[in-house]
Amino acid sequence: MPSTTALIEMRDVSFTYAQADRRALDQVSLSVGAGDFVGVIGPSGAGKSTLAAALSGAIPHHFTGELFGSTLVDGQDTCEVSLTDISHVVGSVLQDIDTQMVSSVVEDELLFGLENFGVAHDQIEGRLARALDTVAIPDLRKREIATLSGGQKQKVAIAAILALRPRVLVLDEPTAALDPASSKLVFETLRTINEDEGITVVVIEQKVALLSEYCRRILVMNEGRLALSGTPHEVFAHGEELRRMGVDSPRVARVSNSLVQHGVAAAGNGPCLNVAEAERFVGDLVAGHVSPVAADVGPAPAAGRTDSPHAPVRPHAQGAEPVVSLVDACFAYPGSGDAVRDLCLTVYPGELVGIVGQNGAGKTTLTKLVNGLLRPASGEVRVAGLATRETPVSQIAQHVATLFQNPDHQLCRDTVLDEVAFGPELHGVTPEEARRQAAAVIERFGLPSNEAPFSLSRGQRQMVALASVVVLRPQVVILDEPTSGLDYRECMTVMQTVREMAETGCAVIMVCHDMEVVSDFAERIVVMADGRVLARGEKDGLFADADLMRRASVEAPQVVRLSQALAAGVSPEFAGISQVSGIVDLVQEMVTRD
Repeated sequence: MPSTTALIEMRDVSFTYAQADRRALDQVSLSVGAGDFVGVIGPSGAGKSTLAAALSGAIPHHFTGELFGSTLVDGQDTCEVSLTDISHVVGSVLQDIDTQMVSSVVEDELLFGLENFGVAHDQIEGRLARALDTVAIPDLRKREIATLSGGQKQKVAIAAILALRPRVLVLDEPTAALDPASSKLVFETLRTINEDEGITVVVIEQKVALLSEYCRRILVMNEGRLALSGTPHEVFAHGEELRRMGVDSPRVARVSNSLVQHGVAAAGNGPCLNVAEAERFVGDLVAGHVSPVAADVGPAPAAGRTDSPHAPVRPHAQGAEPVVSLVDACFAYPGSGDAVRDLCLTVYPGELVGIVGQNGAGKTTLTKLVNGLLRPASGEVRVAGLATRETPVSQIAQHVATLFQNPDHQLCRDTVLDEVAFGPELHGVTPEEARRQAAAVIERFGLPSNEAPFSLSRGQRQMVALASVVVLRPQVVILDEPTSGLDYRECMTVMQTVREMAETGCAVIMVCHDMEVVSDFAERIVVMADGRVLARGEKDGLFADADLMRRASVEAPQVVRLSQALAAGVSPEFAGISQVSGIVDLVQEMVTRD
């Protein structure tokens, strides 16, 4: 249990970055007790990363600007002690993992911190091995960091900090690049070190279902201020207020909040935060209105209740040729042992296909085979009729545009307008017309056209990178984690734009770890594990296959799991529902029965 003694305290802290015209933090006061587990949420640009920088001492020792108020770490004002002194108390995992890596090999990354902290040599091996085991990457110990996936790098960064045994751990979106199973593992790890070793945890995260499950307290930042603070049940009871800010709520909380708003449940009922709570909540509401479950329930969908409002089925032209085709495609990375084998996939114009699976499953490799950055060692990959093995990448790029997992890898111009106009110019569009096209896309995304891309938040940089893809109007667009680091409002803007691209005939291949987004927007999914395609087909049927999800280290969307639980324990009528509205509508109809 957390101590009542504040280990970290902020007293009326305001901070404005040098050359910025508004405060990133505005009169923030809070305290974090020893042993506490605190989650921080908020829209992009709300001040979350700046808050993390203040807690870790990076403000005032690294970032320059105008600072008022005081931040105390273990009773010491961060302005009056060195950053080295603070780092013995507070360990940080940054939002941009690549900027945190200092070594080329995983083992050396952990050794760097241990040796610089003067840890005794006879303790180093034990700490290093335990940290790697804690985040389940002992097999990566000798790997070169450059060969790791984004999710694997996240785990290495966390392990490197854990090896130093800080009293406080501040993490800025540590699961942004992780698959659902790995994300849960990270939070299980954080819970273990919090409960067993008493380490205070402050974690900034957009995955609200994880925060609601693991955190004791949640802080909501908005426009540099602390907007809400309380237990998960207290905070997520403000569902409409959160959504106006650009913050999502767990899908099961949406179900319970909607039932209260519709008068089906009594006001004052706190939101449900997990599937078990929601199952009990709905079961109690419909008790006496439905017959008890008498037989096993199959995965057949409930007619009329499964379709997402975001993913209308688009009839594909009869007899249309596929725009992407992989037939038994294989590729192996030299020296690493990582490979994809016998990949088969067909994508037609106007389709939106989700690729799901654990980190290292081969999803990103598949996308690189499609855009020509990798050539198949055997088998065939065709894009717009072109065999990628014989076609120059520059020619493939005339048909395929890619949004990479890390937007910073594709931003290179001085302003947002120049960045978005850069692609059309490379494709032969005149500078004037390129800027006109870019300005229209920038306006749609609500981006500041004259700002430098790297002065924006991580989420806003992601939107700039996507705008640079959208403006090209490609036949095929590849999205590698398009919603990573985005708040709810930005996520909806991005995915509505992606849907519109598909509706105009663009084939969309989306690698995504957010199963809620996949459920909402994809028409069908491809499930991968260990470099192979395990299954492909209609999303609801595959999400309902518990064994398949387990093999792929994928957790089905909350509403899918809730509908399965309700179908098994309350009424078969809940079978196959995949959307919040489907659950709410059925419960409303049930409670009006005689």
